[in-house]
Amino acid sequence: MPLRMRLTAVTLDCADPERLARFYRQATGLALHPGSTSDFAGLTHEDGLFIGFQRVDDYQAPRWPDQTVPQQIHLDFSVDDLDEAEALLLEAGADKPDHQPGGDRWRVFTDPAGHPFCLTRR
Repeated sequence: MPLRMRLTAVTLDCADPERLARFYRQATGLALHPGSTSDFAGLTHEDGLFIGFQRVDDYQAPRWPDQTVPQQIHLDFSVDDLDEAEALLLEAGADKPDHQPGGDRWRVFTDPAGHPFCLTRR
């Protein structure tokens, strides 16, 4: 019988946890965790999911799609309207790489710390 596990947290390395928490808070609407500091910030969802952002000295951002510095983690989010979500994310500080392998099925972005993430239609 397989062990039944439930994902409760994801933590991203970065140079500036507060900045990355602000970006994902604006993008997702998740609540800032009350214990957030300049070295470790977090966001929480009502279902208990926690997204953490931890300061790492000499952090090197991923170079997606180039793998000279691998992507380290990859998050996927579903949205109702790809164009609307893209505009909001770019305004919030995301970048959209030229390389877009998903065609019209999904779009790849990078957060302010360089981590790639994708948007798909809900």
